[in-house]
Amino acid sequence: MKRIFLFLATNLAVMLVLGIASSVLGINRYLDAQGLNLGTLLLFSLFMGFTGAIISLLMSKPMAKWSTGAQVINGSTDPMHRWLEGTVARFAEKAGIDMPEVAVYDGEPNAFATGAFKNSALVAVSTGLLQSMNREEVEAVIGHEIAHVANGDMVTMTLIQGVVNTFVVFISRVVGYVVDRVILKNDKDAPGLGYMATTVVMDLLLGVLASVIVAWFSRQREFRADAGAAQLMGDRRPMMHALARLGGIAPGELPKSMAAMGISGHPSGLMALFSSHPPIEERIRALQKAQ
Repeated sequence: MKRIFLFLATNLAVMLVLGIASSVLGINRYLDAQGLNLGTLLLFSLFMGFTGAIISLLMSKPMAKWSTGAQVINGSTDPMHRWLEGTVARFAEKAGIDMPEVAVYDGEPNAFATGAFKNSALVAVSTGLLQSMNREEVEAVIGHEIAHVANGDMVTMTLIQGVVNTFVVFISRVVGYVVDRVILKNDKDAPGLGYMATTVVMDLLLGVLASVIVAWFSRQREFRADAGAAQLMGDRRPMMHALARLGGIAPGELPKSMAAMGISGHPSGLMALFSSHPPIEERIRALQKAQ
């Protein structure tokens, strides 16, 4: 709850400062004369920026199960399932969160955690992961996912996405009005083609920049989850071994909405800016340097 409050308060504070600055600089009066009310636009941007992100968060668990075919194994009598459930339960207790749902899905090596709330999360591992790693390495991966849950990363990433979405909506529409009214001299009551075209272009360009920002935050979150796994296990070596193993195999692809919650990715070149995961080598070095 504290995390949610701080992020919402930060976003509202930034929007308030933006509104005050616009008033002091006279931007409000100018845009009002052009038919654009910044106060209304700020509220509209907040609504548009957060609504989609929050709905996605609330639907994350059922969507994850549906998109990956993950089967919940809580209460299963299968020996492997019982071991997985016991491992999750042990780490969850140590991390101070309620027992998540545990699921297994068919696919190449990967794992993920999701859920709107840390005390009603889902932790899922793939059959490929179970087949390619020893139990200690699987435990490290599970510890990594539990750390994500305990850190509230699903909520954090949703709020960050909401913040950047808000600014994308706000800035693109301000620029659209300026182009439409000032450059193209549209004096009609309704916004013209210039506004609509500029808004679409700005949404696309700013959306790319927003993706880079969100991906950067996601990569920092991965380093923290790796450290959390090492802390839960009481030893950083199993997580390092698990990462080294993942570095030598192609990770299973997750649906785009779940990719940021997976255990690994192989970013390279320019696309590394948009990757939700840092390179494996950087993650291993970070663990090696950890005290």
